[in-house]
Amino acid sequence: MNSPVLRSALPARVHHLQPAALTVLAVALVAGLPELFGDRGRLGAVLVLQLGLVLTWVVVTGIQGFAGALAVGAAAAVAADLVLVLPARPELGDLLVVLGLGFLASVVQQMVRRPREDLVASLAGTVLMISAVAALAALLLLGRTHEGHDRALVALLAVGVALLVGHLVDLVLPRPYLATGVPRGLIGLVLSVAAGALVAFLGRHVGGTAGAVPALVLGAALAGVTAMVALVASYVAVEATAADEDGRTPEVDPWALSVVQAVLPFAACAPVALALQMVL
Repeated sequence: MNSPVLRSALPARVHHLQPAALTVLAVALVAGLPELFGDRGRLGAVLVLQLGLVLTWVVVTGIQGFAGALAVGAAAAVAADLVLVLPARPELGDLLVVLGLGFLASVVQQMVRRPREDLVASLAGTVLMISAVAALAALLLLGRTHEGHDRALVALLAVGVALLVGHLVDLVLPRPYLATGVPRGLIGLVLSVAAGALVAFLGRHVGGTAGAVPALVLGAALAGVTAMVALVASYVAVEATAADEDGRTPEVDPWALSVVQAVLPFAACAPVALALQMVL
């Protein structure tokens, strides 16, 4: 049995231009606040992204138990940040405690609600949300030292530029399609990876990665992850606005969709950037 082809009611310009604008805002927020307020600014910027993702993710994916899911997601975001901010020598592995307790909280939250419709889908969506906000907390470790701050800036720019190039190219030429019904193409993916690699190469001295090859590897890896997760986020946006069997289109705020499209790639790239910082 073949699954139906998704047909989104979201215009292509909204699908691409709004997330592109929010991407610029996200980069400005995470790169600018630390310059103005130091570690407190970085914590505030990361928390804004986390809470924004929690709210919009629950709205877009239709997780049942709205208030409970919001509470679990917000608590996971705050806990993940505190775990990486309070200790003198925090480690990324400390987030396992947050993920474990967050999973248990998700199970309890979904089991106590009535009625228990869409239990499996809602639980899966909540766990993915917790994983994403915990991953965003890795930005706190990436920019903790002076060298880390410079590398975080280069990494953020590489991710941001890759997202922008992908959206702008796919707005004009989303060919050949990477997923049926989703306005994302192979040309945009390739160019976004190339753009991310170029940004890392140009900023290799600022980021402390003096070698050209390590810089290119850093940029290409981050841009590759960005492009793939951006495709997934676009699929989520299309599915959330696709007409049902009766031809009715769900009413979802386009800006909520755009926040998910803009922030989710940063969540995926944060731990990758931290890992690459340690080996390059």
